[in-house]
Amino acid sequence: MAATYDTPVVLDRREGPYGEVVLRRHGELLQIIANGCFLMDTSDGRSERLLVDAAYRALDGRPEPDVLIGGLGVGFSLAHATADPRWDRITVVEREPAVVDWHRAGPLSPLTAAALADPRTRIVEGDLLTYVTETSATYDALCLDIDNGPGWTVTEDNEGLYSPAGLASCARVLRSGGVLAVWSAQPSPEFERTLRNAGFQQVRTEEIPVARGVPDAVHLAVRPG
Repeated sequence: MAATYDTPVVLDRREGPYGEVVLRRHGELLQIIANGCFLMDTSDGRSERLLVDAAYRALDGRPEPDVLIGGLGVGFSLAHATADPRWDRITVVEREPAVVDWHRAGPLSPLTAAALADPRTRIVEGDLLTYVTETSATYDALCLDIDNGPGWTVTEDNEGLYSPAGLASCARVLRSGGVLAVWSAQPSPEFERTLRNAGFQQVRTEEIPVARGVPDAVHLAVRPG
Protein backbone atom coordinates (compact mmCIF):
# COMPACT_ATOMS: atom_id res chain seq x y z
CA MET A 1 0.00 0.00 0.00
CA ALA A 2 1.38 3.41 -0.93
CA ALA A 3 2.10 5.79 1.93
CA THR A 4 -0.38 8.63 2.39
CA TYR A 5 0.48 12.20 3.28
CA ASP A 6 -0.37 11.47 6.94
CA THR A 7 1.79 8.36 7.18
CA PRO A 8 5.38 9.00 8.29
CA VAL A 9 7.98 7.07 6.30
CA VAL A 10 11.19 6.02 8.05
CA LEU A 11 14.21 6.96 5.93
CA ASP A 12 16.89 5.76 8.33
CA ARG A 13 17.00 4.22 11.77
CA ARG A 14 20.21 3.78 13.76
CA GLU A 15 21.38 2.86 17.21
CA GLY A 16 23.55 5.74 18.26
CA PRO A 17 25.76 6.26 21.30
CA TYR A 18 22.77 7.56 23.29
CA GLY A 19 20.01 5.34 21.96
CA GLU A 20 17.92 5.11 18.82
CA VAL A 21 17.76 7.96 16.33
CA VAL A 22 15.34 7.99 13.43
CA LEU A 23 15.00 10.20 10.38
CA ARG A 24 11.57 10.06 8.79
CA ARG A 25 9.59 11.90 6.16
CA HIS A 26 6.07 13.09 6.96
CA GLY A 27 4.59 14.62 3.86
CA GLU A 28 7.03 17.35 2.86
CA LEU A 29 8.67 17.46 6.29
CA LEU A 30 11.78 15.69 7.55
CA GLN A 31 11.67 14.77 11.23
CA ILE A 32 14.28 13.62 13.74
CA ILE A 33 13.11 11.27 16.50
CA ALA A 34 15.38 10.29 19.41
CA ASN A 35 14.45 7.35 21.64
CA GLY A 36 10.86 7.66 20.49
CA CYS A 37 10.68 11.37 21.37
CA PHE A 38 10.07 13.96 18.64
CA LEU A 39 12.98 16.41 18.53
CA MET A 40 12.52 18.67 15.53
CA ASP A 41 11.44 18.91 11.92
CA THR A 42 11.93 21.11 8.88
CA SER A 43 8.59 22.88 9.18
CA ASP A 44 9.67 26.30 10.41
CA GLY A 45 13.03 27.24 11.89
CA ARG A 46 11.98 30.66 13.25
CA SER A 47 13.09 29.89 16.79
CA GLU A 48 16.41 28.41 15.66
CA ARG A 49 17.11 31.53 13.61
CA LEU A 50 16.16 33.70 16.57
CA LEU A 51 18.59 31.71 18.71
CA VAL A 52 21.46 32.83 16.48
CA ASP A 53 20.25 36.38 15.88
CA ALA A 54 19.48 37.08 19.54
CA ALA A 55 22.95 35.92 20.52
CA TYR A 56 24.51 38.24 17.96
CA ARG A 57 22.40 41.23 19.05
CA ALA A 58 23.40 40.66 22.67
CA LEU A 59 27.06 41.04 21.68
CA ASP A 60 26.40 44.74 20.94
CA GLY A 61 28.29 44.94 17.67
CA ARG A 62 31.39 42.98 18.68
CA PRO A 63 33.42 42.60 15.44
CA GLU A 64 33.84 39.18 13.83
CA PRO A 65 32.54 37.09 16.74
CA ASP A 66 33.02 33.34 16.94
CA VAL A 67 30.00 31.17 17.70
CA LEU A 68 29.70 27.65 19.07
CA ILE A 69 26.42 25.92 18.21
CA GLY A 70 25.40 22.97 20.33
CA GLY A 71 23.44 20.54 18.18
CA LEU A 72 23.22 20.27 14.39
CA GLY A 73 19.60 19.10 14.27
CA VAL A 74 17.99 19.77 10.91
CA GLY A 75 20.54 22.52 10.28
CA PHE A 76 18.50 25.70 10.70
CA SER A 77 20.92 27.34 13.17
CA LEU A 78 24.03 26.49 11.16
CA ALA A 79 22.51 27.58 7.84
CA HIS A 80 21.35 30.87 9.37
CA ALA A 81 24.72 31.57 10.96
CA THR A 82 26.63 30.99 7.72
CA ALA A 83 24.18 33.24 5.85
CA ASP A 84 25.37 36.11 8.07
CA PRO A 85 28.83 37.39 7.04
CA ARG A 86 29.29 39.07 10.44
CA TRP A 87 30.06 35.76 12.16
CA ASP A 88 33.65 34.59 11.91
CA ARG A 89 34.37 31.05 13.12
CA ILE A 90 31.25 28.82 13.30
CA THR A 91 31.70 25.56 15.21
CA VAL A 92 28.95 22.96 15.61
CA VAL A 93 29.13 20.11 18.12
CA GLU A 94 26.85 17.15 17.33
CA ARG A 95 26.95 13.91 19.30
CA GLU A 96 24.96 11.71 16.91
CA PRO A 97 27.05 10.45 13.95
CA ALA A 98 23.83 9.63 12.10
CA VAL A 99 22.73 13.27 12.12
CA VAL A 100 26.07 14.37 10.70
CA ASP A 101 25.79 11.69 7.99
CA TRP A 102 22.26 12.80 7.05
CA HIS A 103 23.61 16.28 6.43
CA ARG A 104 26.80 15.34 4.64
CA ALA A 105 25.37 12.78 2.23
CA GLY A 106 21.75 12.12 3.14
CA PRO A 107 18.24 13.57 2.97
CA LEU A 108 19.17 16.67 5.01
CA SER A 109 22.07 17.62 2.75
CA PRO A 110 20.03 20.03 0.56
CA LEU A 111 19.39 22.15 3.66
CA THR A 112 23.02 22.56 4.70
CA ALA A 113 25.27 21.80 1.73
CA ALA A 114 26.27 25.45 1.35
CA ALA A 115 26.71 25.87 5.11
CA LEU A 116 28.96 22.82 5.39
CA ALA A 117 31.03 24.06 2.45
CA ASP A 118 31.50 27.46 4.10
CA PRO A 119 35.17 27.79 5.15
CA ARG A 120 34.10 29.25 8.52
CA THR A 121 32.25 26.03 9.44
CA ARG A 122 33.73 23.27 11.58
CA ILE A 123 31.77 20.19 12.67
CA VAL A 124 32.86 18.42 15.85
CA GLU A 125 31.38 14.98 16.50
CA GLY A 126 31.07 14.52 20.24
CA ASP A 127 29.17 15.30 23.41
CA LEU A 128 28.72 19.02 24.03
CA LEU A 129 29.17 18.87 27.80
CA THR A 130 32.44 17.00 27.35
CA TYR A 131 33.53 19.52 24.73
CA VAL A 132 32.86 22.64 26.81
CA THR A 133 34.53 20.98 29.81
CA GLU A 134 37.72 19.95 28.00
CA THR A 135 38.31 22.28 25.03
CA SER A 136 40.86 25.08 25.13
CA ALA A 137 38.91 27.04 22.50
CA THR A 138 36.87 30.09 23.47
CA TYR A 139 33.92 31.79 21.77
CA ASP A 140 31.92 34.99 21.83
CA ALA A 141 28.59 33.18 21.72
CA LEU A 142 27.34 29.73 22.64
CA CYS A 143 23.97 28.73 21.14
CA LEU A 144 22.47 25.60 22.68
CA ASP A 145 19.81 23.64 20.82
CA ILE A 146 20.53 20.08 21.86
CA ASP A 147 17.23 19.15 23.42
CA ASN A 148 13.65 20.21 24.07
CA GLY A 149 14.95 22.53 26.76
CA PRO A 150 16.27 22.54 30.32
CA GLY A 151 13.04 21.12 31.72
CA TRP A 152 12.45 18.41 29.12
CA THR A 153 15.57 16.47 28.17
CA VAL A 154 15.46 13.48 25.84
CA THR A 155 18.30 11.70 27.63
CA GLU A 156 19.49 12.00 31.23
CA ASP A 157 22.98 12.82 29.98
CA ASN A 158 21.75 16.21 28.77
CA GLU A 159 20.51 17.27 32.20
CA GLY A 160 24.08 17.93 33.30
CA LEU A 161 24.47 20.71 30.76
CA TYR A 162 21.75 22.78 32.43
CA SER A 163 23.07 22.17 35.96
CA PRO A 164 25.27 24.68 37.82
CA ALA A 165 28.36 22.62 36.93
CA GLY A 166 27.32 22.40 33.28
CA LEU A 167 26.65 26.13 33.08
CA ALA A 168 30.05 26.77 34.65
CA SER A 169 31.58 24.77 31.79
CA CYS A 170 29.57 26.83 29.30
CA ALA A 171 30.88 30.01 30.94
CA ARG A 172 34.50 28.82 30.72
CA VAL A 173 34.37 28.65 26.90
CA LEU A 174 32.86 32.13 26.65
CA ARG A 175 35.05 35.18 26.39
CA SER A 176 34.45 38.17 28.63
CA GLY A 177 30.99 39.55 27.86
CA GLY A 178 30.16 36.48 25.80
CA VAL A 179 26.56 35.38 25.34
CA LEU A 180 24.89 32.09 26.19
CA ALA A 181 21.66 31.48 24.24
CA VAL A 182 19.56 28.41 25.09
CA TRP A 183 16.61 27.16 23.03
CA SER A 184 13.66 25.76 24.94
CA ALA A 185 10.26 24.34 23.99
CA GLN A 186 8.75 26.57 26.68
CA PRO A 187 9.84 29.50 28.86
CA SER A 188 11.40 28.51 32.18
CA PRO A 189 11.57 31.05 35.03
CA GLU A 190 13.34 28.36 37.06
CA PHE A 191 16.12 28.13 34.48
CA GLU A 192 16.45 31.93 34.52
CA ARG A 193 17.10 31.70 38.25
CA THR A 194 19.63 28.93 37.66
CA LEU A 195 21.47 31.14 35.15
CA ARG A 196 21.62 34.03 37.62
CA ASN A 197 22.79 31.76 40.42
CA ALA A 198 25.53 30.48 38.09
CA GLY A 199 26.88 34.03 37.81
CA PHE A 200 25.43 35.08 34.45
CA GLN A 201 24.15 38.63 34.02
CA GLN A 202 21.52 40.31 31.85
CA VAL A 203 19.40 37.17 31.95
CA ARG A 204 16.23 37.42 29.88
CA THR A 205 13.93 35.35 27.69
CA GLU A 206 12.61 35.97 24.16
CA GLU A 207 9.45 34.07 23.21
CA ILE A 208 8.40 32.80 19.79
CA PRO A 209 4.63 32.28 19.35
CA VAL A 210 3.55 28.93 17.92
CA ALA A 211 0.29 27.87 16.32
CA ARG A 212 -0.85 25.90 19.35
CA GLY A 213 0.29 25.65 22.96
CA VAL A 214 2.98 27.51 24.87
CA PRO A 215 5.55 29.55 22.93
CA ASP A 216 9.09 28.42 22.16
CA ALA A 217 11.72 30.41 24.02
CA VAL A 218 15.33 31.53 23.82
CA HIS A 219 17.00 32.14 27.18
CA LEU A 220 19.82 34.69 27.00
CA ALA A 221 22.58 35.36 29.52
CA VAL A 222 25.90 37.21 29.49
CA ARG A 223 29.18 36.08 31.03
CA PRO A 224 30.44 38.96 33.16
CA GLY A 225 33.84 40.50 32.69
